[in-house]
Amino acid sequence: MREDDLRPSDNVEDRRGSGGFIPGGRGGLGIGTIIVLGLLGWALGIDPRVLISGAEMVTQGGAPQTANTQPGQRGAPSDAQGNFVARVLGETEDVWSQILPAQGNMRYEPPTLVLFSGATQSACGAAQTASGPFYCPNDRRIYLDTQFFQEMRSRLGGGGDFPNAYVIAHEVGHHVQNLLGILPKVMQVRRQSDEQTSNALSVRTELQADCLAGVWANAMNRRHANIDENDVRQAVNTAAAIGDDRLQKQSRGVVVPDSFTHGSADQRVRWLLTGLKSGQIADCNTFGGTRP
Repeated sequence: MREDDLRPSDNVEDRRGSGGFIPGGRGGLGIGTIIVLGLLGWALGIDPRVLISGAEMVTQGGAPQTANTQPGQRGAPSDAQGNFVARVLGETEDVWSQILPAQGNMRYEPPTLVLFSGATQSACGAAQTASGPFYCPNDRRIYLDTQFFQEMRSRLGGGGDFPNAYVIAHEVGHHVQNLLGILPKVMQVRRQSDEQTSNALSVRTELQADCLAGVWANAMNRRHANIDENDVRQAVNTAAAIGDDRLQKQSRGVVVPDSFTHGSADQRVRWLLTGLKSGQIADCNTFGGTRP
C-alpha cells in the first residue's frame, strides 16, 4: 500500500513516552482485546471464555470516567510509524467527509486518535498496550499503541501496511457507527441483555465496523489507486487471523460460538470484502437477518 499521497491528519494526540501505569478498567470496543485474552488464557491455563466475559462486562459499562492523563502533543508525528498513522487517519477524514453526507445524509465529525505506549487514560477507563486498539465513544477518541502492529505480525501471522490501515479504519468504523446512532443503541440493549445475546450483538457491531473499513478502502483506492491484490490478500489473512474461532482454537483447542464477540474468521473476511467491493454503507447491514 502506498501512503505518500495521503494527507496526514492533525487530529493526532501523541502521548508516547509519557509512560506510567494507570489503574482502572478499560472500556470501548477494541479489535485486539480478544487476541490478548486468548493468548493470556493459553499461557496461564485459564479458559479464555472467562477472561473474555469479564472484559465484555467492562466494555458494556457506560459511565464516563475522567481522563487524568495530561494531553500529548497535537498534530501529525514526524516519525515513520506515527506519520503512517496520521496519513491513514487523514484519509479516513477525507473519505468519510464525502461518503457520510452522500450516503448517510449527515456531516462527518472526525475523531481524535491518541497514540500511546504502555498505558494511558481514556474516558472509558485505562488504555493499555495489552488491550489493543479501541474506540471510546465517551470521548470520541481512538486509542492505539502501534506495538499492536508488531504483535499482530509476530504472534498471529498478520500485518502489513494495508492490514495496519484496516485496523485503524475498523476503529474509525466504530466512530461512524456512533455518529449514525447505531453504537449507542446497541450498547444500551447489550447492557440489558443476557450474555449470549450481548455477545451476538457485539459480533454484529464488530462485523459492521469491518465492513465500514472496507467501504473506506474502496473509496481510498478509487481516489489514489494505492492498493493491489497483495494488499487485499494480506488484509484478508489478518481478518481471518483475528477471527474468534481461530483465536479460540489456537489458545485452547476448543471453539465456542456462543462466546464469540468479534465474529468468526469467515465472517470477518466476508464483511471486509463486502464493504471493499461495494463501497456502500447500506451493504453493511450486519444487523439484518438471523445470522450476520
